[in-house]
Amino acid sequence: MKIVSKEEAVSIIKSGDRVFLHGAAMTPNELIDALCERHRALKDVELISIHTEGEAKYTQEPYCKSLKLNSCFVGGNVRKGVNSLRADYIPIFLSEIPLLFHKNILPLDVAIVQVSPPDRHGYCSLGVSVDVALPAVRTAKRIIAQINPYVPRTHGTGIVHIDQIQFAIEVNRPIHEYNPANISNLEHQIGAHVASLIEDGATLQTGIGSIPNAVLTNLTNHKNLGIHTEMFSDGVLPLLKSGVITGAEKVIKKGKIVSCFAAGSRELYDFIDDNPICDFRDSGYTNDTARIRRNPKVTAINSAIEIDLTGQVCADTIGSYQFSGVGGQMDFIRGASLSEGGKPIFAISSTTNKGVSKIVPFLKEGAGVTTTRAHVHFVATEYGVVNLYGKNLKQRARALISIAHPEHKEPLEKAAYERFNR
Repeated sequence: MKIVSKEEAVSIIKSGDRVFLHGAAMTPNELIDALCERHRALKDVELISIHTEGEAKYTQEPYCKSLKLNSCFVGGNVRKGVNSLRADYIPIFLSEIPLLFHKNILPLDVAIVQVSPPDRHGYCSLGVSVDVALPAVRTAKRIIAQINPYVPRTHGTGIVHIDQIQFAIEVNRPIHEYNPANISNLEHQIGAHVASLIEDGATLQTGIGSIPNAVLTNLTNHKNLGIHTEMFSDGVLPLLKSGVITGAEKVIKKGKIVSCFAAGSRELYDFIDDNPICDFRDSGYTNDTARIRRNPKVTAINSAIEIDLTGQVCADTIGSYQFSGVGGQMDFIRGASLSEGGKPIFAISSTTNKGVSKIVPFLKEGAGVTTTRAHVHFVATEYGVVNLYGKNLKQRARALISIAHPEHKEPLEKAAYERFNR
């Protein structure tokens, strides 16, 4: 490994290369910006990533003329680019992104990552985003790294040896933080409904945001909960400190928090740093349905943009507008449904911030079906919880209307009658 300037580090990227960008809290912004500054000397460079943080200049003019993002997820910083001609999106389960690299479907020329300083054995940690970064560094021809003492050293498999890194730069700044938002009364209501479904000894999959945190705040009287998830955030910390989360009844990595990435506050990162209770793996491991289902009472808590009256879930588009991505929703919804005593749950507010119903007669034209109606079991809003499993189409419609916002029940009932009672 050679320590160089950021300009020299990215000089090994050539026209026509396919380049992986480390993501989420670990986004290597200094190297990405340096690459963008080389745009005039390059053409046809393809960028592969999931969610990144920062400005994402590579999706903007003039950089996008030579740097083309082909993203496996869509965050706010690349959303405009993906929904234009400046970037594109690959619909794929988070569990299967590693296969794109390992099977040479998308062979990588270069991986750009952010890592911790090497330990005495020469190993750097990929920090709190092992997800698809690990298969990227294991398969890329060349690795460029930015070494940052703020990167937590995580236990698990997310390591890379300095001998594998061609060029590295040194930075000294905090990684990206995501401070928890305040939980509204409506979100507390949803959280309480979801929490009522969670049993002692359950293995949880939950994410970031106010509703997952609202669920977690309602679990203070539970016992022996476990965590096997694609990501986790600050909401788990109080339950760990109080002994609610022990992982004692898990089958996979008993007693440990299994995850492929984390996003949260500095407090969360300090908790994770060199903590053997946290086991970080790539997404092919954490999101493997066959592995997920082996844990007891897997309770998967996911969100949706809209749900139609038959139970079809759209969670990644607004009509044809690509809003986010498939991610790991189906991996865990299926894993939970196959787990002994498992419960796949969709937790949503009944309406958007603008008062539009999220329970709809039909998904918007062009909308993607993220989770099929055959996979959907529990749906929770602030008005209650219903279980669609085993119900026919008419029964599903009635159940979903029962937890819709009162102002929208009448048009939904009319739409259900017109559809199912002709």
